[in-house]
Amino acid sequence: MSDDVSVRGSPRRGLAAATFGFFVGFAGVVVYGPAAGEFERAMGLSGVALGLLVGAPNLLGSLVRIPFGAWTDEVGARRPFLVLLGLSIVGMAGLSAILVGFAPGGLTMELYPLVFLFGALSGCGIGTFAVGSAQTSYWYPVDRQGTALAIYAGLGNSSPGVFTILIPIAIAALGLTTTYVVWLAFLVVGTVIYALVAVDPYSFQLREQGLEPGRARERAEALGQELFPGGDTAASIREAASLPRSWALVAMYFVSFGGFLALTVWLPSYWTSLHGLETRHAGVLTAVGFVLLATFVRIPGGALGDRFGGERTAIASFAVVGLGAVLLIVTRDVGVAALGMVTLAVGVGVANAAVFQLLPHYVPEAVGGASGLVGGLGAFGGFVVPPLLGLFVDVHGTAGYATGFVVYLGLGTVGVLLASALYLTVDRG
Repeated sequence: MSDDVSVRGSPRRGLAAATFGFFVGFAGVVVYGPAAGEFERAMGLSGVALGLLVGAPNLLGSLVRIPFGAWTDEVGARRPFLVLLGLSIVGMAGLSAILVGFAPGGLTMELYPLVFLFGALSGCGIGTFAVGSAQTSYWYPVDRQGTALAIYAGLGNSSPGVFTILIPIAIAALGLTTTYVVWLAFLVVGTVIYALVAVDPYSFQLREQGLEPGRARERAEALGQELFPGGDTAASIREAASLPRSWALVAMYFVSFGGFLALTVWLPSYWTSLHGLETRHAGVLTAVGFVLLATFVRIPGGALGDRFGGERTAIASFAVVGLGAVLLIVTRDVGVAALGMVTLAVGVGVANAAVFQLLPHYVPEAVGGASGLVGGLGAFGGFVVPPLLGLFVDVHGTAGYATGFVVYLGLGTVGVLLASALYLTVDRG
């Protein structure tokens, strides 16, 4: 077949498009978190029910990472991105319709299953993380993986922080229903923009134009692409799942990123219920002192991983998670609690970068499958942990908002042990 083919884009454009699409979809993490008080009061929710609701976006948003991350190995990132963002639009449209028809007085517990379902669908955009991280890995050389992935994840992860600030302000100014309708419009416009600017890495473009896979790889290598997928979705998942180190990374990411997602939606309730802060102030404190800090610290965290090794960086960061949890358990002082939250943010943020810095080194032949497996099952912590925190509230009352952080002390300890095991067993030859 003729090699008369052309390619578009560059690593910088690929990274920018993936980061923007992830920013748009990842905002779905906080579909309910900043507005938790509104739904709790309207529907009379228990601590566990509230935890399940605020964690609902992470149910599908985490699990879809597995097949969609692997699908990226087969077809590139653009198509999976658009499907996931489209599902988010469906979820947000359903939620908006419920609010238009029933809010505020008609939001009863009978509607809880539907509210939960549409929240879960709205979270499908969270799954774009695995797609975009694979796309970024295929655009960039191995020795720049940590920095490129940290930029992608750091900037893309900022959307929950931005929305945690904006949603309470919007609700106060526009009302609950109008706020979510505007969010729906943001999703639609953002999806269209992504569709216009996204470009798959060179090897996918060349294969799409009919070039034989071997020849497409040669041409892509000449253009600077170093990592290449196997091209088979099921094989990519099986290859990643067959490696014990993949499962160690899953557990570590459950602690770091799952823990990040859980606190992103739980902390606004912690600040309002235990410390008596107003909703807007709780949103700003959570966004600035936790979400955005944990997000942007991934960038230097990725550089630290590149310099000192992901295993050692992870050991230190999980120890910091445990320290932050201890501060939040023992204190009822707002200042000390804020320090504990900041400490947790630094710990989970650097740990997130360290885990994904390790991934392309451990599983270079199935980056998409491993990204989906680690990102999907790891991020499932964002759904599992909030109900556990809510259980402490149901058992201990308001004090349970503090004592529940014993969960993070345990998670941090597990993270240290796993990262230490990797460090001791890795071949440094």
